[in-house]
Amino acid sequence: MRRAKLDRFGTFFSLSRQRSVQILIAIGLLYLLLVTVEIPFVLRTGFSIISQDPLSRPSRLQSKEAVEEKDAPSRPLEQVSQNSYQPTQSRPSESNIVSGLVFDPKTFDSQLYKSAKVAWEVGRKFWEELQAGKVRIEAKKVENRSESCRHSISLSGSEFSAQGRVMVLPCGLTLGSHITLVGRPKAAHQEAQPNIALVNDGESVMVSQFKVELLGLKTVEGEEPPRLLHFNPRLKGDWSGKPVIELNTCYRMQWGSALRCEGWKSKADDETVDGQVKCEKWIRDDDSRSVESKATWWLSRLVGRTKKVPVDWPYSFAEEKLFVLTLSAGLEGYHINVDGRHISSFPYHSGFSLEDATGLSLSGDVDLHSVFAASLPSSHPSFAPQKHLEMSTRWRAPPLSEGGVELFIGILSAGNHFAERMAVRKSWMQHSLIQSSKVVARFFVALHAKGEVNIELKKEAEFFGDIVIVPYMDNYDLVVLKTVAICEYGVRTMSAKYIMKCDDDTFVRVDAVIKEAHKVPEGRSLYVGNINYYHKPLRYGKWAVTYEEWPEEDYPTYANGPGYILSSDIAKFIVTEFERRKLRLFKMEDVSMGMWVEKFNTSRPVEYMHSLKFCQFGCIEDYYTAHYQSPRQMICMWDKLKRLGLPQCCSMR
Repeated sequence: MRRAKLDRFGTFFSLSRQRSVQILIAIGLLYLLLVTVEIPFVLRTGFSIISQDPLSRPSRLQSKEAVEEKDAPSRPLEQVSQNSYQPTQSRPSESNIVSGLVFDPKTFDSQLYKSAKVAWEVGRKFWEELQAGKVRIEAKKVENRSESCRHSISLSGSEFSAQGRVMVLPCGLTLGSHITLVGRPKAAHQEAQPNIALVNDGESVMVSQFKVELLGLKTVEGEEPPRLLHFNPRLKGDWSGKPVIELNTCYRMQWGSALRCEGWKSKADDETVDGQVKCEKWIRDDDSRSVESKATWWLSRLVGRTKKVPVDWPYSFAEEKLFVLTLSAGLEGYHINVDGRHISSFPYHSGFSLEDATGLSLSGDVDLHSVFAASLPSSHPSFAPQKHLEMSTRWRAPPLSEGGVELFIGILSAGNHFAERMAVRKSWMQHSLIQSSKVVARFFVALHAKGEVNIELKKEAEFFGDIVIVPYMDNYDLVVLKTVAICEYGVRTMSAKYIMKCDDDTFVRVDAVIKEAHKVPEGRSLYVGNINYYHKPLRYGKWAVTYEEWPEEDYPTYANGPGYILSSDIAKFIVTEFERRKLRLFKMEDVSMGMWVEKFNTSRPVEYMHSLKFCQFGCIEDYYTAHYQSPRQMICMWDKLKRLGLPQCCSMR
């Protein structure tokens, strides 16, 4: 009996042990299942659900690549825009490269709005096709090789004229290159311009002058090429009434400081170019040379003084007289010889290099017999605009910070201005205020007429994260739309305190412009820049404005376009008026801004602050902004600002 009980107990214990093992196995499997599911979930959420402790550390990035690829944290706007028709949402992701400006084509009250409608519809359709991958440009095979060029080029006068009076130098110039022109100035003729054709007593002005220019044919696209050297002999017709030679440079219609040779030799303490004076002496009509007395001459002979025999030369050019002019490239500048005699030297402009001089033009009152260029470089890298892009993460836009944006800078740019944008990224956009995102800068670019430019532009925007596409077909008369887009982005996406507009050839001293804005007391509306008062529209010439475009006789008070600052309330007003279709558009964006600020000023007073240091033309010492700066000048100015701590110009050597 007792044995039977023990057997039954053993059986029960055995069964219980088996069940326990089964339960333990089931629990283990369940645990493994939960762990398998939970670990990825926790990794994805960064423990945000498990812990709300603000001191918890984020996951550590293990490599440089991880740092570069990690998305910047986004933050919600600190306030909701009062001017928008829908609540302002949180800041969009960095990948959003299209402007949020909404163009409503329901009503049009001006010809400019009608043009904007067409440009917007065409541009929006093209951008959508580009986004969908429907636009495909047959890519040319790009190789890292140099263009092969001839060592010398010669043209007769008729061949030169057949080429539009321009000799193309495919690979530019190099040290030691020289160009020789044989020509004959024409006889003087009456001045054709009616406003300067007559002088006192009804006498007509007689003119004979010509220009030899080195052009940067491949440095820009869709605009006038820069004139790296402008050599202008004026036999007759100069305002001085004397024969002169003027040398200069010109970039985007901005002339530099002219060098005028008027027959006097450069002073001994003047800067030389490769040891040569900038201007040689020639015989002038008003020379007051003293005649040495015979007694002085005999005395000099008696004491044994050596006597230098002076040789005076006439002006190098004469009407209907053949000349041989040779232009050579030295180490420090260009040298011009005429009939074997040096007459002038001109230092290089720091914004360009010899390889940029890809064309020579001759115009004016001169007949050319022949032109010969020799010692030319035989190779040059490809001139594709996008070659200027340096696709390095070093130049990407910094992540947006959690703090507020003090200043938003919108930079107007054209689709094919790859070199200009790259120079800005590598110069003043490296300022500590921008790198810390207390100041944010973005390029505003419309679509280009060439599809391949837009494809490269899209790649550039996605890589650098500092471009905002305004999806309309670019047009000079519609630049004003980019200005409205800058205001919209500055107040709605960035919630910036101040909004600044500048161009992609403007160098900005970021700290200086913020200090200038801070001069206006907190809470007041401001408009800061190089202010123009009582300007009148030009009614003739290249930049003429018709009465249909601007019927008034005067422009409103406005700041020059290369650089000005607004308070955010003015920018909000502009965007609201645009969306309500109440904003008057004018093709000159800076005049338009002055008109809008003037309208805002009727409801709330605006502090107008004028400073010449927002340079309209070129650069001045201690500038706030400098305009018409080439890519190389941008880098040069940034180097001086960093190395010397001084705002110095780089316009000339």
